[in-house]
Amino acid sequence: MEFKPSLAVDRCLHVTFFMHEAKYHWQSQNVKHSGVDDMVLLSKINEDAIVENLKKRYADDYIFTYIGPVLISVNPFKQMPYFTDREIEIYQGAAQYENPPHVYALTDNMYRNMLIEGENQCVIISGESGAGKTVAAKYIMGYISKVSGGGSKVQHVKDIILQSNPLLEAFGNAKTIRNNNSSRFGKYFEIQFSRGGEPDGGKISNFLLEKSRVVSQNESERNFHIYYQLIEGTDAQQKECLGLVTPDYYCYLNQSGTYKVDGTNDSKDFKETMEAMQVIGIPGDTQTQVLQIIAGILHLGNISFIEAGNYAQVECTDLLAFPAYLLGIDLNRLQDKLTSRKMDSKWGGKSESINVTLNQEQATYTRDALAKALYARLFDYLVEAVNKAIQKPTEEFSTGVLDIYGFEIFQRNGFEQFCINFVNEKLQQIFIELTLKAEQEEYVQEGIRWTPIEYFNNKIVCDLIENKLNPPGIMSVLDDVCATMHATGEGVDGTLLQKLQAAVGTHEHFNHWSSGFVIHHYAGKVSYDINGFCERNRDVLFPDLIELMQSSEYKSISSLFPENLNTDKKGRPTTASSKIKKQANDLVNTLMKCTPHYIRCIKPNETKRARDWEESRVRHQVEYLGLRENIRVRRAGFAYRRVFNKFLMRYAILTAETWPCWRGPEQKGVLHILRSVNMDSDQYQMGRTKVFVKNPESLFLLEEMRERKFDTFARIIQKCWRRFIARKKYEKMREEASDILYNSKERRKNSINRNFVGDYLGLEHRPELRQFLAKRERIDFADSVNKFDRRFKVIKRDLILTPKGVYLIGREKVKKGEEKGQIKEVLKRKLEFGSISGVSLSTKQDDFFILHESQYDSLLESNFKTEFLSLLSKRYEEVAKRKLTISFTDRLEFRVRKEGWGGGSSRLVVLQRGQGDLAQLKPGGKTLVITIGDGLPKSSKPSRKSDQQFGDRPRNNVSSRAHQNGAAKFNRPPTHHPSDITYSSPQKQSWQPSSAPPKLGTQRAPRAPAHNEYNQGNMDFLNVPDEGVSGRQRKRSISHRPPPPQPRPQKPRCRALYQYIGQDTDEISFECNDVFELVREDPSGWWTGKIRGKEGLFPGNYVEKI
Repeated sequence: MEFKPSLAVDRCLHVTFFMHEAKYHWQSQNVKHSGVDDMVLLSKINEDAIVENLKKRYADDYIFTYIGPVLISVNPFKQMPYFTDREIEIYQGAAQYENPPHVYALTDNMYRNMLIEGENQCVIISGESGAGKTVAAKYIMGYISKVSGGGSKVQHVKDIILQSNPLLEAFGNAKTIRNNNSSRFGKYFEIQFSRGGEPDGGKISNFLLEKSRVVSQNESERNFHIYYQLIEGTDAQQKECLGLVTPDYYCYLNQSGTYKVDGTNDSKDFKETMEAMQVIGIPGDTQTQVLQIIAGILHLGNISFIEAGNYAQVECTDLLAFPAYLLGIDLNRLQDKLTSRKMDSKWGGKSESINVTLNQEQATYTRDALAKALYARLFDYLVEAVNKAIQKPTEEFSTGVLDIYGFEIFQRNGFEQFCINFVNEKLQQIFIELTLKAEQEEYVQEGIRWTPIEYFNNKIVCDLIENKLNPPGIMSVLDDVCATMHATGEGVDGTLLQKLQAAVGTHEHFNHWSSGFVIHHYAGKVSYDINGFCERNRDVLFPDLIELMQSSEYKSISSLFPENLNTDKKGRPTTASSKIKKQANDLVNTLMKCTPHYIRCIKPNETKRARDWEESRVRHQVEYLGLRENIRVRRAGFAYRRVFNKFLMRYAILTAETWPCWRGPEQKGVLHILRSVNMDSDQYQMGRTKVFVKNPESLFLLEEMRERKFDTFARIIQKCWRRFIARKKYEKMREEASDILYNSKERRKNSINRNFVGDYLGLEHRPELRQFLAKRERIDFADSVNKFDRRFKVIKRDLILTPKGVYLIGREKVKKGEEKGQIKEVLKRKLEFGSISGVSLSTKQDDFFILHESQYDSLLESNFKTEFLSLLSKRYEEVAKRKLTISFTDRLEFRVRKEGWGGGSSRLVVLQRGQGDLAQLKPGGKTLVITIGDGLPKSSKPSRKSDQQFGDRPRNNVSSRAHQNGAAKFNRPPTHHPSDITYSSPQKQSWQPSSAPPKLGTQRAPRAPAHNEYNQGNMDFLNVPDEGVSGRQRKRSISHRPPPPQPRPQKPRCRALYQYIGQDTDEISFECNDVFELVREDPSGWWTGKIRGKEGLFPGNYVEKI
């Protein structure tokens, strides 16, 4: 068996299981350990140690345990808390060792291997009746449905897959002595997938329905669930139409005296069954006829016969009416076919048909044969209906789930138990072949050092049952006896027993007794009662009954009997044992073509109660399941093996020499990879065609390194993509903001290409400002601005824009109380969007703007006015459903607040043309005159950066991430080139650049890098020549004083305009007005500086050079 890795390993997962009302965490220090998760790690390998480990875990509600990749599941007989969506999320994509053992881990491994390797998978669930196989199969299908993607069509397939469970359980499961929900049929469910892993089809194969249960049940057992669901779940009108009363009225239900099952709600289950039929697509009228067949079988069972002159007669003809009505057949024909049979006789080459009247025993057999045939064919129809609903024309990938009846030993074991136990014997053979025999043989073939481990191979038992010749097996002898059988009776079963004794009586795994025979199965000795073996093996439905059902007025009923009765029959009729033998061998061939996974289910008690533990029963199961041998092979063997070329394909990415293609012998390439990851030599062996890795942990090392490689590449791609998207976003924001001022206002040289940050105050770390906002209120913009009062006196205010309005926050000294004398933040003003009437600006390059409000206006100054106006316009339009009024004039009038008894009045701001980029303010009375030089033309727009120049900051720096200053997050800008310096107005390009430093994102020609001087011609002759000796002597003659020491050249310095908090290890932090050394400017906008002994990067638009 090959253990294959899961897709994702390098994850930090947290698993919490709720057990005994306490939380357990698999990674925490105080986790409660219950035995070992993987029994390969047991210190002693014997049945006692295995049983004790399972017992400890079962007592602490850990029902799953590993033996390598094999999952051991102990039935808890209660609902466990760790099958929720949370566990599905935890186990999805995780490696086996990351979390506690779970059926989800095995399912995820199976699903991922199918996608990675492109190979069909199957899971074989085995164990005796009542061990929890059906529940495990449900969880597997539920998990696959949850983790696989797909649209509406795929969801429809998922719904059918999940809904097929309650439907087939209703018609195929029943209460037995050993199990309240025992599968009385075998099911192999193939879920078919697309190349992308979406379930888009499926197929169900069913085996050997126990149809004898329809007509008889053992004490304390029930018929199939659907009968009790029908009686309990139908309404009064349906009961009247179907002639339903209490279950004790029907002979097919009252033989065992058991009608209820603890914990089962038949009425609720009936609704689920009908919903399942609807989802699968069974038409409404067909659903009605399905119920009629079930009710008709119940009424058929109440027809009894009496002996009249050695011939059978219907005891009460009134009981014929309801089954005839429900099945759509003639009442008289039904009576006739139950008490007589048409037989063909041949005399002298001629054949003629004669009617033979049946005796009481034969009539009862005929009635039961009809009931069993009706039910079995109805069950086949339902399976086929599911298959038609999810059939797929072409098969790509598939995952099979085998849920089959468990090994059974009852007080009386008949033909059905014989067939069931034979199929379980075949499944055990698969397990032995693939986990014990084939694995050891492979080591020998590959030349791996290996000490053989002894185990019991049950092939000898399988041959005893199914051999054709030399000697013939039990099934072959049974078929021979049935071929010579002409009537029912006790004699034929006795003949069978005699012939078995003659054929296989000396076999070491066979014994006989007075009423039957004993087979020594892998799970123990089972005594079979020979009575009824031949009759049930013949499984013949007489042509009279087929003809009767073909006459039904209901098409869906007559279609269940499609035989052509006019054709001549040649050869032996197919027997039940030959059918099950063929189905079992076909199943084995199907499973052998898949990569198998195993769940070994264990039943801890016969009481069906939680926490009960029967030591001897569990030990017996541990022994016959071969768990000890399994552990020994796993410990001595290798967890993972792969042919060289497949290993290279998967792990070539780990080294530069093997990626993308290894040039050399494959074996050497594999060795190179293993040595490059420093795997210990005792952890692997090289075979002739395969590499064998001993421990799963060594494999996980390879998987983790592979995942990290992919993770690194993914991060690089994500980083580039996010930076690209962020740059596009900010370019769009700049353009939208620029459109507000376009052709209306001159622009400042250093602001037109500036990146928008949003939060310039760092509100995430400023709770004193956050207190005025609502909890989790989003910050669109935050900056420290200048506010001018009625006397044009400058006051500092914090301007904050959120989706709820505009906040102006100031500071005041506390006048009384415990905090008297302290400076505290105060909310000076909150402007709702509805109260803002407009914004006024000048046409010059200044930073002044007026917020007009219904009560009074605010004159503010901000370096980031364009960004603020852009965001304010968007929010205003969202709330007010109209555009914000923005006016441009060089005579700005604003209203001031009323003070005292005086009324409010207005003030005037006049903008005039002056010199320089700094505004000069001259207040006088009620007028403020501002003079400022010309800026960039009103038609200037931000430049777009070429996609080809989408770069990074300087190469010698550590890779960056979007930095956070306060609450804002933005990507660092790409590297720019001198050719990018463009404005909308061509005449401005010839201006000398301002001495002010560029803001972040400003495009400016970088100084030539140091290495370029070696690539250019020698231009030293243009420099000022060295003064030489003559110059020094000349200076010395002027003054006899010794010359002062040569001063060290002054390094460039800069002053911080704003606070900046470094977000990477290669960035520096500084406060507003800090002065520090400027080491290097870079055209990207990320400069290098040195402050307090640390050198690092910072955004150039946060400083000015001095």
